Amino acid sequence: MNLTHTKIQPFPHSPPLTHPTFLFSSRSLLPFPRNLKPAHVSPSFLYKKHTLLLYGCFGVSRSRTRSSVSEVKAEQKQKPLLVKRAYPFDEIEPKWQRYWEQNRTFRTPNDVDTSKPKFYVLDMFPYPSGAGLHVGHPLGYTATDILARFKRMQGYNVLHPMGWDAFGLPAEQYAIETGTHPKLTTLRNINRFRSQLKSLGFSYDWEREISTIEPQYYKWTQWIFLQLLKRGLAYQAEVPVNWCPALGTVLANEEVVDGVSERGGHPVIRKPMRQWMLKITAYADRLLEDLDELDWPESIKEMQKNWIGRSEGAEVEFCVLDSDGRETDMKITIYTTRPDTIFGATYLVVAPEYTLLSSIVSTEQRESVEEYQDIASRKSDLERTELQKEKTGVFSGCCAKNPTSGEPIPVWVADYVLGSYGTGAIMAVPAHDACDHQFASKFNIPIKWVVTPNNGSCFESGKAYSGEGIIVNSSNLKVGLDINGLSSKEAAYRVIEWAEKVGKGKKKVNYKLRDWLFARQRYWGEPIPVIFLEDSGESLPVLESELPLTLPELDDFTPSGTGEPPLSKAVSWVKTIDPSSGKPATRETNTMPQWAGSCWYYLRFMDPKNSNELVDKAKEKYWSPVDVYVGGAEHAVLHLLYSRFWHKVLYDIGVVSTKEPFKCVINQGIILGEVQYTACKDTDGNYISADSADDLGEYLQENISEERVVKSGEFFVLKDSPNIRLIARAHKMSKSRGNVVNPDDVVSEYGADSLRLYEMFMGPFRDSKTWNTSGIEGVHRFLGRTWRLIVGSPLHHGAFKDGTLVTDEEPTMEQLRTLHKCIAKVTEEIEGTRFNTGISAMMEFINAAYKWDKQPKAIIEAFVLLLSPYVPHMAEEIWSRLGHPDSIAYEAFPKADPAYLKESTVVLPVQINGKTRGTIQVEKGCSEEDAFTLASQDEKLSKYLNGKPIKKRIFVPGKILNVILDRQNVKAGSIQ
Repeated sequence: MNLTHTKIQPFPHSPPLTHPTFLFSSRSLLPFPRNLKPAHVSPSFLYKKHTLLLYGCFGVSRSRTRSSVSEVKAEQKQKPLLVKRAYPFDEIEPKWQRYWEQNRTFRTPNDVDTSKPKFYVLDMFPYPSGAGLHVGHPLGYTATDILARFKRMQGYNVLHPMGWDAFGLPAEQYAIETGTHPKLTTLRNINRFRSQLKSLGFSYDWEREISTIEPQYYKWTQWIFLQLLKRGLAYQAEVPVNWCPALGTVLANEEVVDGVSERGGHPVIRKPMRQWMLKITAYADRLLEDLDELDWPESIKEMQKNWIGRSEGAEVEFCVLDSDGRETDMKITIYTTRPDTIFGATYLVVAPEYTLLSSIVSTEQRESVEEYQDIASRKSDLERTELQKEKTGVFSGCCAKNPTSGEPIPVWVADYVLGSYGTGAIMAVPAHDACDHQFASKFNIPIKWVVTPNNGSCFESGKAYSGEGIIVNSSNLKVGLDINGLSSKEAAYRVIEWAEKVGKGKKKVNYKLRDWLFARQRYWGEPIPVIFLEDSGESLPVLESELPLTLPELDDFTPSGTGEPPLSKAVSWVKTIDPSSGKPATRETNTMPQWAGSCWYYLRFMDPKNSNELVDKAKEKYWSPVDVYVGGAEHAVLHLLYSRFWHKVLYDIGVVSTKEPFKCVINQGIILGEVQYTACKDTDGNYISADSADDLGEYLQENISEERVVKSGEFFVLKDSPNIRLIARAHKMSKSRGNVVNPDDVVSEYGADSLRLYEMFMGPFRDSKTWNTSGIEGVHRFLGRTWRLIVGSPLHHGAFKDGTLVTDEEPTMEQLRTLHKCIAKVTEEIEGTRFNTGISAMMEFINAAYKWDKQPKAIIEAFVLLLSPYVPHMAEEIWSRLGHPDSIAYEAFPKADPAYLKESTVVLPVQINGKTRGTIQVEKGCSEEDAFTLASQDEKLSKYLNGKPIKKRIFVPGKILNVILDRQNVKAGSIQ
């Protein structure tokens, strides 16, 4: 085949390149389009900002029709081929990844020099899903990697591990659907995740890799459970679960949507079942108090405080009345945080699952109440307590006596009260509680005002006043209680004092926090190390010497249909013998929840191969606590709370030396998909502006491609119809929206260093950001400029010469100042996790360096050290080219010299006849004569001064230079 060669000048000052029609890169050969022949080559290159865009480099046969040619040109215009040889990332990155692996560069030795400071930086345990990573995942991983590399270079012992939270519902669901064992799919997913993470150059110590599904790991998860059991912190109870009769299984909360199963849409009810519980409530006060010691975002602390929900109030008894209004022996005990409002209680509300409900409900109302209980059983706690939902309820048919006012008040059943909180019953004060007010208004229940605002303002009509104030309408001398005129605080104290005195109540501290449901009717989880004696049903712990209790191999993971977990099918595994008594026994067939393995993994990373204990005491004492823990805000409550609970138990039994596991927690923002544009249409198909669409009531939507969109002011509009405003919105990346960006594709196109740098440059680390492909192109160009500054432009065949362009000359004062200013900024911003502004400082350095005639080695080496935590592959390659035989990973991070940070110049305003005409940059201490000389040489100022007679000069050092011209000798009109 004859190839036509054409000379191309891709870079302004590079020698001409000779390229054949076939274009080669290190990865692939760019082939001819199918409908083109290599007859006449007519290359057309567009070079823009250091990136070659190749359009139509292949010739077209004369025999092709005109329409075919135009189709080809249109296709080429839509899909240009990108030739990215800004620098050879596709050669550099695999090279250094191999080097790091072969040389175990980032291995943290088992026995480190404990005289050195330590830095333990950890990513929240990822679940290895089948979808692999998308570009949002590396955001946090890149940040922790920058911190790890930075601290290594500062001389710290760094622990930076990675592992897998691998048990979980998705793998089991996939196994049920496909018949593939969950272990096989999980291991395959782990391999994919590991490969993707390694391709991004993260400096993990892969020799410490752990997975929650490995028996040598979950042996210690089971061991922790046994310690909880010994201390009475693990127990069994009948607990309502999401039971789906059609599927014959218990469903997790996330599998239930609007009262039906996510899979199949079958009705789901709440059904009590035997469950293992962990008594986290025993640690509620410590979990709350110790938050103050932590360097965590205040928002997370507040979320944990609200979840624990400590409140002080009172338990008060309301006597149940019979149908004739006489007091009975039954009492309804309520919990309230506002005992000061008790005179305003005009009804009671009990939860549908309230234990005494069947005893107090009247015969006439029994059917209605049972029907309501059935409906409520299909709702989750979240659905029942949602503030915005319409309140529902049913009258129980009985009344109770308000112990303070002596009045009979009705007892209602409503699902906005939960049986698991407080006593499962509340006194309702509709004048001073929004939920109670909404309920009372709907069911025409009396509303009695007993609190007036402190400022004397009037109540807002139709709304409850929930604040504190002065008590009114609250006196009953018959029972010996008068709190009128007291403040809410004093009145609450007086009511509690009265209740305790007459035996109708007591002071009470309550928590919203509930004990942790610690059992799942699933196969794919850690077996619970408990057996039950067949003759008595007594539960006994598995001996610690028999751990790990491993999962049996099952071919059928489907639910049993009876409510029994899938493990019940492993009959030979379930049936066992109690080693102590020799009696027949059966194993627990529930498994632990996914949270279990992720509660303590940070400890195992310290000592991952230890078969004798969970973690060596000396290693734990050195590495604890985790210094920086990075992950998504979605784990702000449960994962962090459960980990803290387990850690405190381990602290109490002497396994760990610190009260808290994580010193500093950082939540990274979310990376949203690229902005999607939507146009609104009326029912006739005509475009309408988005700002007026709601006025129509009914309208259609159409997705619009970015090519048809233009920005107009603050809004986006149709390019062809600027009066049509569009909806522009970025969504969280998901398969269903089709906006997922695969990091593999980005790495292939731009390189891992470009992806790392772009994700850090997008904006503040903690903020949500929108992915934009053009943004990564800009960062890629910056790395290309950096490479060419130090290494040079490519040779005629596209490769780069060995070595660098640096010189051995001594740096100038200007170069030293520029460098040390950059060092100070980058150091400060890494320590403050303000990575984007650190990158900006390095970009400013490169801009300045391009103006220098020479690039001194001392300056460039220091800059490459600054760059290395962000873009380690390029930094390693340049460091090697600079003549260093060892990795850059453990080189000392540069320190800014304060002597070079002092500003030696000032900006001096220059006035002509009292009017400011410009500024000049002068050295501090500059003389009047030198300042005038610089002003005369300035392009803008020289036209006012050169050749003009000067009457006098007024010079204030460092402040101003004012030149007064001799107007008598100046031609009219020369000064404007």
